[in-house]
Amino acid sequence: MAWLDKLKLKKSLVQALNEAGFAGPKEIQQKTLARIAGGQDVIAIGPEGCGKTTTYILAALNKFNYTPDGVPKVLILVPDKEKVEDVIAKINQLNKNTSLSIVGLYATPGTEAQMNAMADGADIVVATPDRARAIYLKLGLDVNKIELLVIDDAEMVVKQGLQLPVTELADSIPKCQHLVFTEVLHERLNKMIAPFMKQPATVEVEEIGEPQFDMHPQILYVLPNFGTKVNLLNLFMQDEDLFTKVVVFVNTRPTAEKLYKSLQGGKSTVALLNPWFFDMDGFTSLHDFKNAATRVLIVVNDTEQQLDVADVPFLIHFELPVEKETYINRVINHLPDVETDTMAITFATDLELSAVKKIEQATGQKMPLAELPQELLIEKERSADTAEKKAAKAKADDVAPGAAFHEKKASNAKNYNLKASEKAKMNKKKKH
Repeated sequence: MAWLDKLKLKKSLVQALNEAGFAGPKEIQQKTLARIAGGQDVIAIGPEGCGKTTTYILAALNKFNYTPDGVPKVLILVPDKEKVEDVIAKINQLNKNTSLSIVGLYATPGTEAQMNAMADGADIVVATPDRARAIYLKLGLDVNKIELLVIDDAEMVVKQGLQLPVTELADSIPKCQHLVFTEVLHERLNKMIAPFMKQPATVEVEEIGEPQFDMHPQILYVLPNFGTKVNLLNLFMQDEDLFTKVVVFVNTRPTAEKLYKSLQGGKSTVALLNPWFFDMDGFTSLHDFKNAATRVLIVVNDTEQQLDVADVPFLIHFELPVEKETYINRVINHLPDVETDTMAITFATDLELSAVKKIEQATGQKMPLAELPQELLIEKERSADTAEKKAAKAKADDVAPGAAFHEKKASNAKNYNLKASEKAKMNKKKKH
């Protein structure tokens, strides 16, 4: 499909696209460019590689004639220096207007060079939110004539805790169009953009593709915070009949130690793979764990050991590994013709949903979303002050074993509300 007039792009841009090898618009461009040209605020959701960056670059360049005035008309906010440089390189690839001035703002020692660059004239500013705010407060960034504010990789902006400079900059711009590009849209991101987005059109592009592997059954639980993850793991481990053998994957030793202490206070017999202290129960291999009476084995994701997880009924990713291939290799069913009892359960907060999306895109399979059990105790979000105080005395505030749960009668210990079909699936039995 060729670039069409209905996308409302200037002829010079269409020519630049053809010369750069862009044969036709991708789905996200077909669904958003006309809306953007019409002045509407847009939230565009799509996986990596779907064309988000090219989309807003086209929208930005489309705003300029051949006589720019050197005052910022477009502000593009991205998470880090590498993204700033990548966006500027892509703008230069498509920009045929040599009089257009593009300035990048990111963390470097001092601000004088960037202040001078802004003073020399900037039509498009590509910046990290914190540096853009710092230059703005020094009166180096004029936001009065900005017509287009773009936030790219918005889920990463939130993950890095840059919401405040984004909202302050958005509030400082008198009137403009807003574009948000993200891999996932979740509650924390919505909270950041809701105050300045004006009746936005939400466009989502799914590029899952065909299944690439035979995978063990998967279930995804989306949880608000770390504490609620701990509560859900404790709740599941109370069910000795269902969760007979479980491997729990985490990313750090402090997390492993916290779960080890928490689970010791319940019905679980728990151990660590390759324990780092002599007073911790543990195993040096999964084979030893499989043949022992211990129900739960906690594994830190940084291990270089090849793990044979075959025949383990439950693989719980309390935290997703940094490399998606690590997760995929664990969850692939290497013997698809042989009936197995393994199920992969993933716990994810809002900030981890982008990692989930990357896994789904790589495997060609979506993780079915499960409802949270009614018996689950939801931890409240802690304020920044509380979090700082907790970090300052972390050693003194270790979670007491079993502290997350109210005492229950033995008859009520397994009274969480999983759907009958889901429970049957987890049991590998028919529903009666």
